[in-house]
Order: sequence, then C-alpha cells, then structure tokens
Amino acid sequence: MQIASIKDFFEEIVNDLHTSLYLGLGGSIEEETFDWKSQAVELTSTGIKILILLAILGFFYWLTVYMVKQSRTKIRLNERRTKIVRSVLRYIWIVASFIAIMSQMNFKPETIEATAKASTWAGIYYVLWATSGQVIHRVLQHYGLNASIEQLLKNILSVLLLVLGLASVMAQFGFDIVSLVAGLGIVGLAVGFAAQSTLANFIAGITILLEQSFQVGDWIHINENEGRVVLIALRTTHILTRDNITVIIPNSNVASSEVINLTSKNFIRFDIRVRIAFEDDIATARKEILQVLTDTEVILSRPEHSATVAEIGEYGVFFIVRFWVKPAAVARMPIIKENLREDIKRAFDNAGVSTPYPHMRLLMPSETDHPIATKSFTAATSMVSDGVPLTKNDH
Repeated sequence: MQIASIKDFFEEIVNDLHTSLYLGLGGSIEEETFDWKSQAVELTSTGIKILILLAILGFFYWLTVYMVKQSRTKIRLNERRTKIVRSVLRYIWIVASFIAIMSQMNFKPETIEATAKASTWAGIYYVLWATSGQVIHRVLQHYGLNASIEQLLKNILSVLLLVLGLASVMAQFGFDIVSLVAGLGIVGLAVGFAAQSTLANFIAGITILLEQSFQVGDWIHINENEGRVVLIALRTTHILTRDNITVIIPNSNVASSEVINLTSKNFIRFDIRVRIAFEDDIATARKEILQVLTDTEVILSRPEHSATVAEIGEYGVFFIVRFWVKPAAVARMPIIKENLREDIKRAFDNAGVSTPYPHMRLLMPSETDHPIATKSFTAATSMVSDGVPLTKNDH
C-alpha cells in the first residue's frame, strides 16, 4: 500500500509538469486532451516567423552600419563618434529584435508598448551618459579646471543619469515613482545619520576639489606626512611619500588641518647650514660654497643663491646656504642636501678651509708664573674634555 501511494505521488508530479509544459507552449487548460501535434505546428510556425523577423532586422542593421562606415568621411565622423553611432544602432537592433520576439509569443499589447517606451528612455539616457563625459571635459578645459573636478562631475552626473534612467524605465511599467523617491529619501536620511563621518568626508572632498588648494601631482606637507598627492577621492586623499608608502588621509582631516603646498609656485627655496673655523677666511669659504651651488645642475641660477653668516657660535662660524629649485626636485630634496654638504666639505678640504668639531682648549700658566698650580696639574694622571680622556702628554 505504501508503494502504491509513492507511485501515485510521482505520477501526480509528472502530470503537473506535463500540464505546465503544455500551457507554456500556448495550450488551453479547458481542453479535455492535450493536442501536442497542433501545439508543435504552432510553435514551429512561431519560430519561423521570429527567425524571419530577426533576419530582416539583422539585414537592416548590417546595411545601416555599412552605410555609416562608407560615408563617415563625408559626414565628418571621427573614431569616437563612429563608435557611439554603432552602439546606438546596435541597441536599436537588439530592442527591435526583442520586441519582435515578444509580439510573436502572445504577450499583451500593453506589455509590448511599455517595453518599447522603457527601451526608448533607456537608450536616450545611454546616449546622454556616453556624450556627457566629452561635454564636461570640454567645459572644464575651457575654464582651466583640473582633472579631479572633472572626475567628480562625471561621477555625480553618472549617478544622476542612472537614477533618472531607472525611474523613467520603471514608470513605464506602472511603478509609483513619487512613492519610491519618498521612500528612498527616508532611507537616505536614516543612512545619513548612521554614516555622519562618511558624509563629512564626502563634503570635505567636494570642498577640496572646488577650492583647488592642492591638486593631483602637488607635493604637500600635512600633519606629520609629506609626499606627492596621487588621488583626491570623494572620501579620502592619497599621498605617496618618499619611501614609496601610500598614506590615506580622510578628507575631513585634510580640510581641518594646516596643509603646506611645496609645489604651488614655479620655484622653491631651501637652505642648509655649514660651519667653518674661526681662523678661516669667510670670503674664501663663501666663494667655495657659491661655486658648489653654481656647479650643481638641479639648483637654479635665477633667483640667485646665497651664502651668508648666520651665527658666530661656540665652535665656529655658521653659514646659512640658500638655494632655489624647481618643483620637480622637491621629491629628491634630502639627497640633494646630502650631496651639497658632501661637495662643500670636499671643496673646503681642497681650499684649506677647515670644518671644526666641538672641542675644549686648556691654557695653563707657566711654572715661573704659578709654580704651585703647575705642579699640581702635572701630578694629575688624566683629565676629561668632551668625554675624551686628556693626559698630561696631550698638553
């Protein structure tokens, strides 16, 4: 008995599948018996009609593309515009083929009409999206705005066109767009409260792009980070340091911090400090320093570099050496300064200018002047000056 019930169960499933397949092919449930032969003939007839329609549409598509290709020089179509025209024609061919198939498969006329209107709106927004990038590029190029703002406007316009396109397409199928937009507004308000920091970074990113305090490619110093700006996104700013490390800073922090733009002008001044001994000639030392600066290719001759005495210190005379470089040299500034110090030291050695080091000189009275003090000093075994033991033989 249990085996019979299982058999009936599977037979019921097979019958349901049989009925569903028959109804899917266009049959009627009111018929007492399933006329598979007539349904097969009708299905074959429908398939032949669809193939004929697709062949006709394909022929017209190929003919139109061929005519555009042959006459592109006459109508002055460049490569980019030709691609757009071919994309539009391909889209029209696909939509027309889809509607032709629907018309032969017993879809309701209202559904076919709504599909045609929705496809038309989708095509219009696609053309707007494809051409908006070039329009934005030309407008921003005319006003001299940078590439970051161009990318921002492209992103905003793409999202706007996508939202409007979806709304227009859904409206053709009876969706209530007003209620949908109101619902999205409530959801957006809730998301806004939940992601305040993200919105703050987003608004700060727009502010940075509009103010143009710095641009992609500039060398900036912000907080404890210094490097080249490689990306200004809507939420973060990316800086590539000299160590080839990318530092990602939230835009809200960038907007509220002090930012030093080292490459905003045509040339930048840097300086180093150099020391010579008290006994050496200042004019000779200055001449050697200026000669080294002149021989260094990366240093500009205009504005002029300089070497002046900044301080007469405890262990020598201190020069401050000022020089100017192009913005492209800022990234290599540490190695430039190191090479300058090395070249100046080598020039000092060749010119007989000494570079002093911290030391202490002890002047002791002679035995005839102070015999008692001299005797007590010579009896000492060692003394310490600057951390180095000094014996009586050192004096």
